[in-house]
Amino acid sequence: MKNYIIKFKTADTSPKPVTVKFSVYSALGGFIAITILAFLTKNLQMPFIMAPFGATCVLAFGVPDSPLAQPRNIIGGHLISTFIGLCCFFLFGNQWYTLALGVGLAIGTMQLTKTTHPPAGADPLVVILGACHWDFLLNPVLSGSVIITIIALLFNNISPYRKYPKYWL
Repeated sequence: MKNYIIKFKTADTSPKPVTVKFSVYSALGGFIAITILAFLTKNLQMPFIMAPFGATCVLAFGVPDSPLAQPRNIIGGHLISTFIGLCCFFLFGNQWYTLALGVGLAIGTMQLTKTTHPPAGADPLVVILGACHWDFLLNPVLSGSVIITIIALLFNNISPYRKYPKYWL
């Protein structure tokens, strides 16, 4: 037990803070991405947005160098996790254990496929609790994650201090 508790102690400190300029630029990127998704949802009367996309924007614009923010992770992570959530829902319904199974399987599968994207870990909860259907995989999941990725590509590369993506595959 003592060895376990010792693991809680650390000599490391938090990473250095980002500049105000970087922070404002990141905020603007997230604002633009969510504005576009919300605008498309309202005006085309089709879903392009879901709650986990807010956290996706944190990664895509706030830490664009992170492996978790790369296009493969954003699109692949959301698709895989949503698919798993839908399978769990249609096999077992909306049960407490279905929620846990969906999230656990999504985490493991994202890791095995090198598509880990933390916001996508919420997708099984969204689809199970929302009793979503298979079309949710196309709209908003695929369409929204592709749109966010395109905006991240265009917006992040406007800045001479950013290069996005770091890798595709």
